[in-house]
Amino acid sequence: MSEPVNLLDFDVNGLIAWFAERGEKPFRARQVMRWLHREGCDDFERMTDVAKSLRAKLAAEACIRAPEAIRDSVSSDGTRKWLLDVGGANAVEAVFIPETSRGTLCISSQAGCALDCAFCSTGKQGFNRNLSAGEIIGQLWLANRLLGATGKAGGKDEEGEPLNGRVISNVVMMGMGEPLANFDNVVTALSVMLDDHAYGLSRRRVTVSTSGIVPAMDRLREECPVALAVSLHAPDDALRDRLVPINRKYPLAELMAACRRYLERAPRDFITFEYVMLDGVNDSDAHARALVRLVRDVPCKFNLIPFNPFPNSEFRRSAPERIRRFAGILIDAGIVTTTRKTRGDDVDAACGQLAGQVQDKTRRTVRLAQSTEARS
Repeated sequence: MSEPVNLLDFDVNGLIAWFAERGEKPFRARQVMRWLHREGCDDFERMTDVAKSLRAKLAAEACIRAPEAIRDSVSSDGTRKWLLDVGGANAVEAVFIPETSRGTLCISSQAGCALDCAFCSTGKQGFNRNLSAGEIIGQLWLANRLLGATGKAGGKDEEGEPLNGRVISNVVMMGMGEPLANFDNVVTALSVMLDDHAYGLSRRRVTVSTSGIVPAMDRLREECPVALAVSLHAPDDALRDRLVPINRKYPLAELMAACRRYLERAPRDFITFEYVMLDGVNDSDAHARALVRLVRDVPCKFNLIPFNPFPNSEFRRSAPERIRRFAGILIDAGIVTTTRKTRGDDVDAACGQLAGQVQDKTRRTVRLAQSTEARS
């Protein structure tokens, strides 16, 4: 007997096609999508407006399987982090950040990460595999259930848009992994987030963060343009090659050109550049002025991120006054600049701290240890 199909792996078009193979009409797929994602239903018998014969067919051939929460940590500031079992001795993490006018869920796209950014705890653990579409959207599905989300209307966010009773109003693909290195599964999950039969999130409220995989940025622009954040972290190729190794393949000139192309279809009229503040590395006045020159033709805003230390890191966080001075240079040049408030650092949920537990099939940890021994 074949393994049951996980319905969370489908967007609406995929579910329509799967239903069509079983002689079912498209509206049945949309019905089931609403039960799955609006109601968070995991029991076919509760889908009361679905034909009994179809419910029996689903029970025989399908399942609803999201990652299981094996740890649930709540920070003193209300940030909530879940460690999620994705099988094969691997776990990933999702983080919910509550604020007065919105609730943001940060979700993962891979078990580990292959890009090895120098300042990132997640990148230091190696890479195992891409998450399936069901494992990605399953983080949102599960978080809604654990947070007690309802479908009741009411309330508006800071931009005056209705929250429609959502506990989670924004989703950011900024957890473990590089989303655009898992393109097809990420886009399927994005489609579910945006679908009015599912979560109905605005494209403006769904953000994909990338370290700069240029061909995939162009594909995202064509297939599913949502808000885009680019992990920049350096104003020149020499420094970015060190901090963000993917820059050696797609240097800054190519990345800036891709950002300009993306804006032609983006739901927001700017790119967000993320910039981690590393003491004595990328935080000087000269670095700030170089950034101004770099992005002069790219409508953008900067999100400065105080570095979050982790064991055996070579970096330190820039001093608050240094960050303020750096931000001031960008602001004086007319660039909207914010400094990210550190949230959830007492449960290791802050930016760059998502390490989880990953079976390192790249053997990066072993190679790094051997390299260190050879130098000593």
